[in-house]
Amino acid sequence: MARTNGWLAASLAAAAIGMATVAGPTTAWAQDAPKGDAGNGKKVYLADGCFECHGRVGQGGAMNGPAPIIAQTALPFEAFKGVLRDPPNDMPPYPDVLLSDKDVADIFAYLHSLPGARAVKDVPMLND
Repeated sequence: MARTNGWLAASLAAAAIGMATVAGPTTAWAQDAPKGDAGNGKKVYLADGCFECHGRVGQGGAMNGPAPIIAQTALPFEAFKGVLRDPPNDMPPYPDVLLSDKDVADIFAYLHSLPGARAVKDVPMLND
């Protein structure tokens, strides 16, 4: 099977998230993530260099292009794991020999332990 074009994969993922947001939760998106250890997830996230593009607290950034905000990711666990295993754009792949499913679950738990982006109304300097 040919490797999916990174742009196409990212577009399909964005479309799926958009449809899920508009259509509401469905059984396909209502899956449970494995229980992860957020403390270990933070260690793995930092040790494997995820922060270099996505920021220390998943706030996103720009390396070779915009790296998405991943704190409080809306992706279900299996989709998140899929992006790590076969990523779009310039992100390096993390096969299971480099990052175990347990480590992926731990990173996922860490990202969900973060506060995520604040609303514009909650940032004083943006409301002057």
